Amino acid sequence: MGRVTAREKVLRIREGVGSERVDTLVVEEPLEIRLDGSPLSVTMRTPGNDFDLAAGFLVGEGVVSEGPQVTAIRYCAGATEDGSNTYNVLDVSLAPGVPLPDTSLERNFYTTSSCGLCGKAGLDAVRTKARWSVADDGLRVGVSTLTGLPDRLREAQRVFDRTGGLHAAGLFTAEGELLALREDVGRHNAVDKLVGWALRSGRLPLRGTVLMVSGRASFELVQKAWMAGIPMMAAVSAPSSLAVELAAEAGMTLVGFLRGSSMNVYSGRDRVLLERALTAPSAAPGAAHPPHR
Repeated sequence: MGRVTAREKVLRIREGVGSERVDTLVVEEPLEIRLDGSPLSVTMRTPGNDFDLAAGFLVGEGVVSEGPQVTAIRYCAGATEDGSNTYNVLDVSLAPGVPLPDTSLERNFYTTSSCGLCGKAGLDAVRTKARWSVADDGLRVGVSTLTGLPDRLREAQRVFDRTGGLHAAGLFTAEGELLALREDVGRHNAVDKLVGWALRSGRLPLRGTVLMVSGRASFELVQKAWMAGIPMMAAVSAPSSLAVELAAEAGMTLVGFLRGSSMNVYSGRDRVLLERALTAPSAAPGAAHPPHR
């Protein structure tokens, strides 16, 4: 298996004074995903939970939605000229009758660790039809539970403590219990790993759960949550306009700027249980938006 962290010598400068030290870095390596031997996608990721990553990626793309649709996931031996196994190439076998995705020129499956949509041909291409509806999910979560999620997510990030360079995605119950957490250098990879764990555990759709992410709420993350049947997503930072639009279209609750005791609810507000009565909107320009960090 590949390394999760690496050690490198650096020049550390503090108040103009330099010193040499060894720093711990998060590893970033390519992972090629193949379907029944045919290349499908290459993504930059942090090694670890690669089978979950591949399975979650296929859920997000609408290729699979049930565990039995994936019959095997294996590392490809002999992936290099000398015949060694780099653990950077995976082959996924689908059950008979599961249609293969279209890999024509309309779609480039190469992605980077920072953007899950860099290869999309256009907006229409990513509005994949979700198998499950989240609009009728009866999940309700109290404000005090939501405000506790960022700390619980952070406390469970083991690799982040050593590197400070990883995103995290955590799945929580309505009571704030952590069901699973995945880390990766890429935001979308962390979510794919989480969804892939759910697929392989027979947990899809993820009704009655909250997806908490450590960064921004982007369009592709909302899409992945919808494809997994997750009714609520929360992020410590800002959502994009398309993320809000898609969440509203799906009937999903989207929470942003979840920090301390404050948050913004952009869609599906009925699922958030207020502790006090709703007050009149503030007239101050930009008052609803905390400063970007």
